[in-house]
Amino acid sequence: MSAIGSVGSNSSTNNVTSALQAQTLTQNDFLKLMTSQLKNQDPLKPLDNSEFVSQMAQFSTVSGIQNLQNSFSTLASSLSSGQALQASSLVGHNVLTSSSKAVLSTGGKISLAVDAPASGNVIVNVTDSSGQLIRRIDLGAQASGLTQFQWDGIDNNGAAAPAGQYNFTATVGTGSQSQAATMLAAGKVNSVSLDSSGALNLSVDGIGSVAFSTIRQIS
Repeated sequence: MSAIGSVGSNSSTNNVTSALQAQTLTQNDFLKLMTSQLKNQDPLKPLDNSEFVSQMAQFSTVSGIQNLQNSFSTLASSLSSGQALQASSLVGHNVLTSSSKAVLSTGGKISLAVDAPASGNVIVNVTDSSGQLIRRIDLGAQASGLTQFQWDGIDNNGAAAPAGQYNFTATVGTGSQSQAATMLAAGKVNSVSLDSSGALNLSVDGIGSVAFSTIRQIS
């Protein structure tokens, strides 16, 4: 019963598609209609040449826009393929990407960076998954832009923090003049994928899935 319903549904869809295609006016159809209009026009009220040219120009404009859209679609596909090829070459390389979290391995370190919007004293706070402050890192006075550093995995008490995911926030400035700064983390690219919208994503060790557009450095 379901098979018959499926066939009927497909047949209806095909009929609708055919009807829509039949209603589409091509340039040849337009020229035929214009020729017929010229042949059967009222001799006492002939078609105005300027109106004829205007209608032709309008049709040509629509046709040109459609061709331009097709060209842009082809170009976008080409650029996407080139970007995918470039991204695939990153597998096995370390990248620096915008991220406020990273995973600490047992006895390991995490490579990080702060993108400060202005020069000033930079402070980085490390918290665990429950939000508890684990380490406060004072990077001192830094210029605006990227400042790279490593967290050695040691907490405020001088003990090794347990393996797991940690969160990072940063501020630049002093006292009431301090402002938030962007955190970045580094990791090795494990794989590259393309999502349903055509955007490229990288699977970065210790960070997770990140957009290709967020990559700041490659090493």
